[in-house]
Amino acid sequence: MRIFIIIFGLLLPILGQAKTTFSYYKCVTNKTIVYSQHPCAANAEQHTLSHSDPKAPPPDGRHTKTLNNIERQQMVLRLKKTLRAKKHQAAILGRKRDEATRDEQRRISRLMEKSERAKTLKEVKRNIKTINTAYLKEVKLLNKEIARLEKRLKRLE
Repeated sequence: MRIFIIIFGLLLPILGQAKTTFSYYKCVTNKTIVYSQHPCAANAEQHTLSHSDPKAPPPDGRHTKTLNNIERQQMVLRLKKTLRAKKHQAAILGRKRDEATRDEQRRISRLMEKSERAKTLKEVKRNIKTINTAYLKEVKLLNKEIARLEKRLKRLE
């Protein structure tokens, strides 16, 4: 009898922790992410929620808004980090351009003959023009990407 009570006492917590599970679907589209109880697209991913209280009622569907808000907040944070990185990249490009331009201009200040100086001056002007052209192309691409990210961020906030 004593053994029966001990075994029953040990099994009681296990019996009390029965789990209930619920499934939901996550659908990713171009503009948003949608959570639903039913598959909402061909690329729907099924996820399962479970909790250990068997007396708890099933979710009433309001968790969908919460999940969507959490996902939106994560997207906003990722966009802000990416935007900050792109702006930092643009600043670095500017510094690199300035440094390359200074290096080219230093070549002119060296002591040399007039003919060699004229030749070097033409070469330096050509190199500076190439540096500026490359810089403007890269900055133009970065500015487009920054504008796209800011527009997407504004739409999510």
